Amino acid sequence: MGKLKKRVGEIDFYLLSTVLILVAIGIVMVWSASSYIALHKYNNANYFLIKQGINVTIGLVGMVIAINIDYHKYKKFTLPLAVVTFILLVIVLFSKPVNGATRWINLGFTTLQPSEIAKYALVMILAFSLERVGEKIKKLPVLLLHLGIGFFFAGMVLLEKNMSIFSVMVIVTFIVVFIDGAKFIHLFGLGITAVVGGVFLIFAEPYRVKRLMSFRNPWVDPLDTGYQLIQSFYALGTGGLMGVGLGQSRQKAFYIPEPHNDFIFSIIGEELGFIGCAAIILVFCFFIIRGVGIAFKAKDTYGTLIAIGFTSIIAIQAIINIAVVSGSMPVTGVPLPFISYGGSAIAINLFAMGVLLNISKQNSK
Repeated sequence: MGKLKKRVGEIDFYLLSTVLILVAIGIVMVWSASSYIALHKYNNANYFLIKQGINVTIGLVGMVIAINIDYHKYKKFTLPLAVVTFILLVIVLFSKPVNGATRWINLGFTTLQPSEIAKYALVMILAFSLERVGEKIKKLPVLLLHLGIGFFFAGMVLLEKNMSIFSVMVIVTFIVVFIDGAKFIHLFGLGITAVVGGVFLIFAEPYRVKRLMSFRNPWVDPLDTGYQLIQSFYALGTGGLMGVGLGQSRQKAFYIPEPHNDFIFSIIGEELGFIGCAAIILVFCFFIIRGVGIAFKAKDTYGTLIAIGFTSIIAIQAIINIAVVSGSMPVTGVPLPFISYGGSAIAINLFAMGVLLNISKQNSK
């Protein structure tokens, strides 16, 4: 028992507890949000709960394994990781489209979303390369090279019509190179260019323009592009301060499409109210604080960049998801980390947290 306590004490126990709290909330809310649909569609109210439990179990096993692997060992797998990631992103382009997008590879027993791997792989590739170039990142050509790496993999994801994860990867790329020491003036100018490019990408696809317009006023098209956001407003409004009670949501009854996925925060707001939503936001804030702390305590640049990159991925996705659900930005398909239902997403996120916890473990030596 003493040895177990000592091992747990070597990692950031507060970060581990935070992740487990979010996962536990996710399991409960996936069950609550999906039970009605699962009962009518699969004649089993626990259908999605069981699948989420399996995915979480796989993820937790992966996290434990990652905690006990020295993160420096990943360096020698950087090139193979880049190649495998590229191959998976190519394969998914030939998979069967779902709702007009090709994002999943059907493995038979489950589905794999390569973009979930790509965002973490990108961080590890950048961390490996940036550590090697050192102070040269202050030179514009070197900066452009690393931004190019980020935009290359993000661009592959964009080909899947997944602009949300594309945006996450681009933002994370800028954060990682900034933390590594790139000049602000360079990043500012290139950032403006990226924003202009993003606006162009939005207007290049009619469905993205519709999403933008419905975000401004969802009641203009309440039965199509504005439908999901309006139902989210109803859920959050109904919840009020204290919520209607766990399991008592009405919006999950075929009003919000697949409420256990991207719009699960709406159901949380309806059932647990403003207090429940605020509590989850505070937990995510605490996660960010611990993650950033681990990054700046890391003993080398490689560890710092991986930690800041992994923390940023979770933080950005959480911010985007909550902003979308509350009508603060256009609707886009970004799940709420650790809480939304998802196969490969929850498993890969938990493995990544194992890597982050291993960095904290190395810091404590």
